[in-house]
Amino acid sequence: MRRTQHHSRRARGAEKVQTRRHFKVRNRIRPAPISPRPVLVTGCAAVLAGTAVVLGGWPGDTPIRPLVGPGHGRGMSQHGAFDSAQQGWLAERILEHYYPGATLGTIPPTNLAVRLMEQDDSTLDAYAEAGFRVAGRAVAPGHVAHLTPLPDGGANVVITAGCDGEVLWQTATSDPWVYPLDPRPNRPAAEHLTLCGGTAYRGSLGVATENGQARTVNRVDVEDYLLGVVPAEVQANWVDKGAGEALRAQAIAARSYALAERRYPYAQTCDTTDCQVYPGTAKEDPRTAAAIASTAGTVLLRDGHILRSEYSAAPDGGEPADIYAFEVGPTPAELAIGRPPTDPRTEPRTRAASTPSAIELEYQRVGGESGSLGAPLGPEMLLPQRAGTYRLFTNGVIVATPTLGAQVVDFTTLMQLVPDTAIPEGAPTDSGTLAPTTASTPTPPEPGVVPSDGGALPESALPGATPAGAAGLPGAAAQQVPSAQLGTPESGQIPNSGVTVPSLEEVFGDR
Repeated sequence: MRRTQHHSRRARGAEKVQTRRHFKVRNRIRPAPISPRPVLVTGCAAVLAGTAVVLGGWPGDTPIRPLVGPGHGRGMSQHGAFDSAQQGWLAERILEHYYPGATLGTIPPTNLAVRLMEQDDSTLDAYAEAGFRVAGRAVAPGHVAHLTPLPDGGANVVITAGCDGEVLWQTATSDPWVYPLDPRPNRPAAEHLTLCGGTAYRGSLGVATENGQARTVNRVDVEDYLLGVVPAEVQANWVDKGAGEALRAQAIAARSYALAERRYPYAQTCDTTDCQVYPGTAKEDPRTAAAIASTAGTVLLRDGHILRSEYSAAPDGGEPADIYAFEVGPTPAELAIGRPPTDPRTEPRTRAASTPSAIELEYQRVGGESGSLGAPLGPEMLLPQRAGTYRLFTNGVIVATPTLGAQVVDFTTLMQLVPDTAIPEGAPTDSGTLAPTTASTPTPPEPGVVPSDGGALPESALPGATPAGAAGLPGAAAQQVPSAQLGTPESGQIPNSGVTVPSLEEVFGDR
């Protein structure tokens, strides 16, 4: 069911608010949860997920009137949050009322990949007043990058003087992203990437393909993303009307909803009312920015997983939700598996991350590109059931799990763990070289693209399901090898590498 954006008035007074409809939830029938007493989670869980506090019942909650008019009524009512904030309710109390039984947790710095729907089937045409980077090169102010996605996950790049000026240079790249000069969040407007036509975005802009059709993606820090979403979903002047806590509640709900999304192989969410309204930087406001900053990293959790916290502009206050009717995303600890944003000043294989991952550290330990594993063949990927990550190299694979760290395995071992993995043609195994087969779907993308089980692990992004027939962002075309051809993996050495390969039991134990 598509949701549409519309406007209405509160039942009492003439306060006009922007309204929305959210994605259809699964039809589940579960008993309403009983609000437990507040508890504090500490120790390991607090380290991984931040402090999680159960939102217990508040003795002064007032009864909710029946729903009438627009708004699907699932989860928080923006009208009701506004009224409650004016009555003195804090954001935490508002959220407890609408999501009883949920907990509050804290996430690490995280990127989000957003599909820009109006750019579908179009070339990405982008520039920045301060200049930008693309295909490993710095581009001067006044020049514009035009990117067209390639079937192998790369892109054709054409640089022109202005949006419609003469061609200055062109190339093909395996890294189909346009990067700002500084990849860190909260950068000045001159560094924001702007589409020819006017819309500006924080973060990076890239291209992907889906069933042969071009897609444009904004990879952005989730806090920067909210700077655009919150003032588009509610009104910043609520602060001036004594309802600033409603903006804080909106920021937490919107952050949770986005991070629990997993819609595409190349992006977690979209920028329309099908997901959450995200107009780039067009509506940013210091009042909503303050509300976002005061809740930075805070999300709603259900059983430790980020809650896809739906909300709407249901009039007359709305009603509390059964949180078990909503889907959930990863845990905060699973988000921490990804790496923080890096400065893409060279092509991916030579780019230095500010904080090396466990796989990178192990790769350096065994000699890097000049060692027995050889060169990397793609980005870090997610293991099934989010058990950890892995990365392909010329002569083997490194897998990493939170409990066992990073270890070297061979391609045969990997195929037992991830049967659908695209293995490069001629890759060695413990029993020899894999026979060439027909080319498969290109390997999943480089940083910031949402993976499915066995898909690409983005830098600080969430896992997501991969629809059939969709190609991801960066990555090279690879060869698919049916697992039936590979036999049972054995421990030993990777041929011609000198690297000892542990058994599956040694790598994963009882998992």
